[in-house]
Amino acid sequence: MIFNVIGYWKNIILLWACGISLTFVLLTMPGKVMAGEAEHSAAVEYGAYLTRIGNCMGCHTTKGGQPFAGGRRLSTSFGVFITPNITPDKETGIGLWNQQDFWQALHQGKSRDGRLLYPAFPYTEYTKVTRQDADAIFAYLQSLPPVSQTNPAHDIFFPYNSESLLAVWRTLYFKEGVYKPDQSKSPAWNRGAYLVQGLGHCNACHTTRNMLGASQDEALTGGQIMGMNWYAPSLSSNLEAGSGDWEIEEIVTLLTTGITKRAVASGPMATVVRQSLQYLSPEDVLAMAAYLKSLTENDIGNVTGVHFSVTSGSFRKQLELGGKIYQEYCQACHGADGKGAPGIYPALAGNRGVVMDSPLNVIRSVLNGGYPATTAGNPQPYGMPPFQQILRNEEVALVVSYIRNAWGNRASLVRALEVDRSKGGDD
Repeated sequence: MIFNVIGYWKNIILLWACGISLTFVLLTMPGKVMAGEAEHSAAVEYGAYLTRIGNCMGCHTTKGGQPFAGGRRLSTSFGVFITPNITPDKETGIGLWNQQDFWQALHQGKSRDGRLLYPAFPYTEYTKVTRQDADAIFAYLQSLPPVSQTNPAHDIFFPYNSESLLAVWRTLYFKEGVYKPDQSKSPAWNRGAYLVQGLGHCNACHTTRNMLGASQDEALTGGQIMGMNWYAPSLSSNLEAGSGDWEIEEIVTLLTTGITKRAVASGPMATVVRQSLQYLSPEDVLAMAAYLKSLTENDIGNVTGVHFSVTSGSFRKQLELGGKIYQEYCQACHGADGKGAPGIYPALAGNRGVVMDSPLNVIRSVLNGGYPATTAGNPQPYGMPPFQQILRNEEVALVVSYIRNAWGNRASLVRALEVDRSKGGDD
């Protein structure tokens, strides 16, 4: 009887203890769940921001297509690359991927199945992205509505369609590794370098490439954009688009609005400003501006100019003819003195973009016209009409030659053949 009573109270005490434990679990579990949900929500929000910086939607969305569903054609001298679907669709997108798969793609340039990726996807720059940022981007992409869209396969020319050749290319030109801060620089400078070199993948455009499409260096020295008839100017030379002699505030303004009193982002850069850079946080845009300014802060070189005999009769005749075309079609906006209207129509006199060695961007602007980026800071930009339906190649060459050599500008003359070659290509 005594043993039964003891056993009875032991059971009561046991049940009481279990109840307390169960109550504790039930009370604390919602808090942990809520904390986990908040953490995931924060990661998704940050991932959305990082995805903007990387302008992922710009490549992974075809004109008129579903966001991030891929299908955009990237025409290069090696063939046509088709961007993949990166929505979380399990059949046609990355719905079956996990964080490690996504990290492998960004950091190592390998797909989920280990297949080597072509560097049309800029993993050569994305390898510098941290694992934490990569996971945040993946969390955002996985939060998107899945889109069922099967895209065509790449159409790559022989022999570039060989995976063996791609493996050799990677051995020669791909260096895997997360960005390492320069301890001699400030945190802001390092943040700017991380964004420019990594997620912003500025070197994907602002670089000279060899015959195999590999970047010659990481110094942002400028070059023609692969698959596009546009020249991305050097960011490491004040002769082109270096900003060493600019105030930080002006660099910030150009990055976020696409226009300042002495510069306008045009062509593909205007698209980058509109889709990506205008959404930078104040801290990040200041960091990026500080880094870009530092690239040429000690470069005090002046434009070297092009030397030719200004007394040449043929030269004077070309400028005279070009001047007449300018007077008829351009002067109303850009002025007889080439000074334009600050913040509205860019100045042509003393404009580095006009007198660069490559006349490609000026030719393209005359042919196709265009608008600066439409941004929160410049919501109704003034545009320029296209003239390719009005002016012949010879006339475009004449007016561009005039613009490049009027008002103290000095640059090479442009030929009709250069105008013809500049036509076509993606914007």
